[in-house]
Amino acid sequence: MYKLFFNLVFKRMDPEQAHYLAFRWIRLAARVPVLRTFVAAVLAPRHKELRTEALGLRMHGPFGLAAGFDKNAVAIDGMSMLGFDHIEIGTVTGEPQPGNPKKRLFRLVPDRALINRMGFNNEGSAAVAERLAARKAVFRTTVGVNIGKTKVVPEAEAAADYVKSTERLARHADYLVVNVSSPNTPGLRNLQATESLRPLLTAVREAADRSVTGRRVPLLVKIAPDLADADIDAVADLAVELGLDGIIATNTTIARDGLGLKSSAGLVKETGGLSGAPLKERSLEVLGRLYARVGDRLVLIGVGGIENAEDAWQRILAGATLVQGYSAFIYEGPFWARAIHKGLAARLATSPYATLAQAVGAETRKKAAA
Repeated sequence: MYKLFFNLVFKRMDPEQAHYLAFRWIRLAARVPVLRTFVAAVLAPRHKELRTEALGLRMHGPFGLAAGFDKNAVAIDGMSMLGFDHIEIGTVTGEPQPGNPKKRLFRLVPDRALINRMGFNNEGSAAVAERLAARKAVFRTTVGVNIGKTKVVPEAEAAADYVKSTERLARHADYLVVNVSSPNTPGLRNLQATESLRPLLTAVREAADRSVTGRRVPLLVKIAPDLADADIDAVADLAVELGLDGIIATNTTIARDGLGLKSSAGLVKETGGLSGAPLKERSLEVLGRLYARVGDRLVLIGVGGIENAEDAWQRILAGATLVQGYSAFIYEGPFWARAIHKGLAARLATSPYATLAQAVGAETRKKAAA
């Protein structure tokens, strides 16, 4: 029914308009107690065997919503109602900004992919912090906060901008993510170089520790799939050295060649980050490389091209403790998280592993031992 609705309605709409329409429906449903209880019962049944501990947090399962969908923390309970085990909001910048000019979001339907050049459109860290402080949670869910650089801030002043967001948002975050990998903010990806990343992550860690008392907010960094293997290794080593809690692999890609894209050349040539199914192979490769490098010393979150339970299971075997999705949600609809949970439970039941934790990295370890 959703796919029929998508083809008849959403497919004919501007992608960004369709996103906000669906987003509005989700938010409205979550405000009606009877309706949200019913929807959660149908779409978010819990599987005890999928319960996950990561980053010092207990979650219903390993599958979460990636950053980019709920930029301003306005639908955390709505997305939890749909079955996501953790919600990563943002990307949030130090100052509010409108993002890049429209049109800036494109569907590549034959490829089950998206291209976006949104440009971190958001209300800014002060407004988002105020909303999170006032939030009265309906569902118990883990909330990650993804922070990025304000576009007008010079690269040399990036650390101060991230620190501003950290000071405002860290106390409201179950975990904090430093995003230095979006292709849609000029110069942002330059911050992935270790000589720039080291002082940035150090400053954010210190700011989080100053801002939050009584607990240590887990800190992660999100990297691009376009990094060379040597740079991936360098980031992994730096994350271990600085005592980070994890790495998210991966953000969107600027690559187009070699992905077997079926969409029209006009769409494929649009600038921005490509997400969805074409990213699957490279994201899995980066994840496996990271796990081979860091093992269990860091929590790895796998994202990029995850469409179904098998994709999520392969990420876990490669080394992901948690997995995230976004693009496939547009194509699969509201039953997506339910289907992934059901499929993961079935795969775990027929696997040689008693728990998900035992499965994490099993395939990568096997390859290393061969």
